[in-house]
Amino acid sequence: MLLLRDAQKSDLPALQTLARELNTVNLPHDPRALSAIIGRSVRSFRGEIAEPLERHYVFVLEDPGRRRILGTSMVIAQHGTRESPCTFFEVGEREHYSSTLDRHFRHRVLSIGYHFDGPTEIGGLVVHPRDRRGAEKPGKQLAYVRFLYIAAHRDRFRDTVLAELMPPLAPDGKSLFWESCGMRFTGLDYQTADKLSRENKEFIQQLFPPAGLYATLLPPRVQRLLGAVGPATKGVERMLTRIGFRPVGRIDPFDGGPHFECATDQISLVKAHRRLTLAAGEPARGAPDLLVAAESAGRVRFRAVRCAAEWEGAEIRLPRQAREALRVRPGAAVSAIPFG
Repeated sequence: MLLLRDAQKSDLPALQTLARELNTVNLPHDPRALSAIIGRSVRSFRGEIAEPLERHYVFVLEDPGRRRILGTSMVIAQHGTRESPCTFFEVGEREHYSSTLDRHFRHRVLSIGYHFDGPTEIGGLVVHPRDRRGAEKPGKQLAYVRFLYIAAHRDRFRDTVLAELMPPLAPDGKSLFWESCGMRFTGLDYQTADKLSRENKEFIQQLFPPAGLYATLLPPRVQRLLGAVGPATKGVERMLTRIGFRPVGRIDPFDGGPHFECATDQISLVKAHRRLTLAAGEPARGAPDLLVAAESAGRVRFRAVRCAAEWEGAEIRLPRQAREALRVRPGAAVSAIPFG
C-alpha cells in the first residue's frame, strides 16, 4: 500500500530527481527554488502562514516498504495576486472582410491578460517514469489527493480551480511557441524566462504587446500547437474532463498550453467528499475503492491511502493495513472521496 503525505524537507533529494522529469515553475529543477517550495509547503500544512490564500501544499506519494518517493503533486491556494499576477493569453477571434477583393478572413488573436485575484491552481504532478504504470495508479492517486484536501478544507481555497496543462514540447524541452513569440519580445530563451518568472513577472507586463497578437503571423506548425495538450498529459486531460473541468479559451504565455477550469463546488470529487468516523472492524468483501485521509499535529500532518473501504452513514471501516498507514483508531475522524 502506498502512502500519500505532506512533503518534508528531507524529501528534497527525491523531489530534485522528479523535477528533472518536469522542470516547471511549480516543480523547478533548481535545488534552491525547490527547497523554498518545500519549506513553504511545510509552513502551510502547519498553519504557520497566517493568510490561507498564501499557502502552497506539496504532496508526495511514498512506498513505505522501500522508503522511496514515486511522485508528487501540488495545490496553490491562490494563483494570481496584485504582487504576482496570473498571466495568460486570451484566445479570441477577429473577422475581416474586403468588399473590393471579396475576401473574408477569420484570425485567431492572442490578447495578454492578468488575474490579480486569481483561482486556486493544481499543478506539479509528476510520477517517476518507471512507476507510471501499474495497478496502484500512482498518477491518479496524486491527482485525486489534491481534491480530497481541497474538499476537506474548503474555506482555504478559491471558488474556481485552474489547471494549466503541458503542451507538446520539442525533444530538447524547448517551447516552439516561446521561440516564435515570447523570445521575440523579451530576448530570453524559454528556460531563462521560465526561471525568471518564478520570482518576478514584471518583464511580461512591460515587454509583451498590450494589443492583440495575430496568431496568423506565427509559423503554421506553431499555430497548430496553440492550446494543444502534450502526449504525456493526455491522461490528465481525460481525468480533469471526467470530473468537471473544461478548457476556458486561455493559454500559457510561455508554452501555449491550455487552461482548464471548474467551479470548486462543481468538481465531482469535491461534491462526493464525506467526513466520517472510523468504526471498528474490517470492511466487507467487495467494498469500493476510496481515497481516505487523516490529519494530526505530528511532523507529518497529512496522510492518505487508497484502499477498499466500507462507507455507511457517517461511519467507515478500513482494512488493518490502511488504519496502520493512517495511524488511526476507531473513533478517529477521516475524510474520503471515491477512487473507482
